[in-house]
Amino acid sequence: MSLTSRSLLATMISLALYGPAMAYENPAPSEDVNDESAAVNGKNSELEMVRGVCIAPQDMPEDVNNEPIKVSADKAEAKPNQKLTYSGDVVLQQGNRTVAADTATLHQPENIVTAEGNVYFHDGTVEVYSDRIQSNLDTEDSEMDNAVYNMTCEAGRGEAERITKNGISYYRLKNGTYTTCPPGDKSWQFSATSIERESDSPFADLYNARFEVADVPVFYMPYLRVPVGDERLTGFLYPSLSYGSRDGFELETPFYWNIAPNYDMTITPKYMSNRGLQLNSEFRYLTEAGSGSLSGEYLGDDKNAADKDARWAFNWSHGGTYNRHWLFDIDYSKVSDVTYFSDIDSSIGEREDNNLLQKGEVSYRDLYWDSTLRVRDFQPLTLGVSSNYRLMPQLEFNYYRPNMGYGLDFNLHSHVSRFENDAAEKPSADRVHLEPTLTLPYSTPWWSITSEAKLMYTYYNQDFDSSVAGLETLEETATRSIPSIRIHSGLYLERDALLWGENYTQSLEPQVQYLFVKDVEQQDIFGSYDTTLLQTDYYGLFRDKRYSSVDRIAAANQFTVGASTRFFDEDFVERFNLSFGQIFYLNDAGRNLTEDSESTPNYSATAFESDFNYDDWLFFHGGLQYDASKREMQLANAAMEYRENALFSQLNYRYVSKDYIKQSLPDNNQIDNYTEDGISQLGFSAGFPVYGGLSLRGDYYHDLTENQMLEGQITLNYRSACWMISLGYNEYLMSRSNVNTAPAEYEQNFSISFSLLGLAGVPAVGAATASGNAIAYGRPFYLNN
Repeated sequence: MSLTSRSLLATMISLALYGPAMAYENPAPSEDVNDESAAVNGKNSELEMVRGVCIAPQDMPEDVNNEPIKVSADKAEAKPNQKLTYSGDVVLQQGNRTVAADTATLHQPENIVTAEGNVYFHDGTVEVYSDRIQSNLDTEDSEMDNAVYNMTCEAGRGEAERITKNGISYYRLKNGTYTTCPPGDKSWQFSATSIERESDSPFADLYNARFEVADVPVFYMPYLRVPVGDERLTGFLYPSLSYGSRDGFELETPFYWNIAPNYDMTITPKYMSNRGLQLNSEFRYLTEAGSGSLSGEYLGDDKNAADKDARWAFNWSHGGTYNRHWLFDIDYSKVSDVTYFSDIDSSIGEREDNNLLQKGEVSYRDLYWDSTLRVRDFQPLTLGVSSNYRLMPQLEFNYYRPNMGYGLDFNLHSHVSRFENDAAEKPSADRVHLEPTLTLPYSTPWWSITSEAKLMYTYYNQDFDSSVAGLETLEETATRSIPSIRIHSGLYLERDALLWGENYTQSLEPQVQYLFVKDVEQQDIFGSYDTTLLQTDYYGLFRDKRYSSVDRIAAANQFTVGASTRFFDEDFVERFNLSFGQIFYLNDAGRNLTEDSESTPNYSATAFESDFNYDDWLFFHGGLQYDASKREMQLANAAMEYRENALFSQLNYRYVSKDYIKQSLPDNNQIDNYTEDGISQLGFSAGFPVYGGLSLRGDYYHDLTENQMLEGQITLNYRSACWMISLGYNEYLMSRSNVNTAPAEYEQNFSISFSLLGLAGVPAVGAATASGNAIAYGRPFYLNN
């Protein structure tokens, strides 16, 4: 709460010391009545121009005390060594300060300034209305009676029976109030018999503090300290209350501890009626080497799992730079047992493929090179031995040298890796990879061509049991050298087009790529240390590889042909685009050969991508992959959205065929445990205002192949000018261990939250998917989706 008596006092001091010399005298009354009316209206207009106005700091004078003072009044009287009095619609202006009163008087020799009658003060950030203000110029003490203040640059207003300033730094409000509600709205306010603050303190102290809702006291505290700026403050944050079918009633009461400017901690006791009391905490820090956090959860006695000891989870994450060259990234998590996340709602760590990731890396970067040392481990979240590989460690080195001469660019990508695994049926290995590349780019405004040549050399030292099925062809020591050539060219053409009576600019952007990767026998190398098949879409057709890493390098002798067309309106806003492309194989390299090779076509599936934006209120995005040889769809996704102001609705869909999933899984023998007919999911989201500040948001996601709901949720929000409340219900699919036999299990949750607007720590209101099984909401026609 920024009190402004000192600013007012500075104006009064300037008036007392320099007023007779610096003030502009009011024009003598004219005999013309219209002139007199103009003078009076001029005073009123000056006040009306500043009432409620926020003046940005950059628009204020650097030293307002050196600005000239303009005094306007009906009458001025001076008695030497006694007093100087201005009376009748007194208006004082100095820089960004404005003071208005019925009278303003300097008493001598007491050196006391008094302004009385309808006192108004404005300094650009706050305005104050009062009956009277009195200031002692010698002690700089002042008092303001019956003050009503209003923040002009942020929400906040209040009243005080008396505002007292002692010296230059101490302020006290007697029987003061504070609220962010607009005038006339008494939804809530803080009241106190005394509010005290040092001028350089970021906090205000409230004695006998009360929180009132509609003038009814809700809680009382003998003492309360609140922030009056952007500074953080130790204290309780907003509690939250919810109900879930799994954990019962949940109550969270977070406590924030401002330890130091670069350290803080949030401690959150969480009571679950079905499980017990859980203690959660998050410690955050900021150092020269970056920022990070340590998060922990501890449940001493889980009433729903009497056979388990204390249950806990922990995460340490850190990221940052040091000395402009060093980069750090750490994310380490661990839990007490493998069923922790399936039993307890938690946001600890990063989970992937039923594993809790534990990774860290440190990098050094310079102008033409960079190097990274990384390790990657994990904690299995399933019973038994995990088949995932640990990276223990990997040293990566990259060298870049652009513009070497003749327009050539050179880069060298290399790494040395150690892979370890606990599964007996999988090998461990050391791997060394070198990948020098020469690139020759050339471009004009309408045409570009890029030629690239690389050599991929890999050395393996593998440790495995040769008696295990599937590992018979592996060699303990294996090397592989594969050359690659890639030539990519594109055109940009455009023309004027007329559609439905509107002028558009249409572009046509064809592109063609030739890719050759030598076909080399790789049966002696295990193919999935850190390598998976990449998903193919229109943009993926122009990659130079089919796998994410180097354990499998797919042979290629192929042309990729594609084109895009775009339509831009007269304001150069893109309204429509369509892209399509296909790969044509020149021989068997790169084809997915089957036992009947003659039935395998010499072309890939055709990929399509399209976006549509109609007048910025109707949006569409779609993509698909169609295999003409099999006459079947491999992949498809679509989203259509209507959006206008606060009203929106979106229908989205995704499809993945079972055959495509089989190609993507390294071990597809168990695919029937996950899906019978592939993935086919439909989702719908909608949100709209109901009346006034009341709005509704809902989401529903359905699995069409299994004919069951994945997730449904609805949220009702009410938002006023200074508070909001949210009621929500969510139901989502927890697990389906076997789609053929296991019944679907759902969890239901109810939640309620209440927030005061204009204060720190206000959470965002809205619905978010909880299960992760549903289709994520994405705004169509936006590149960052």
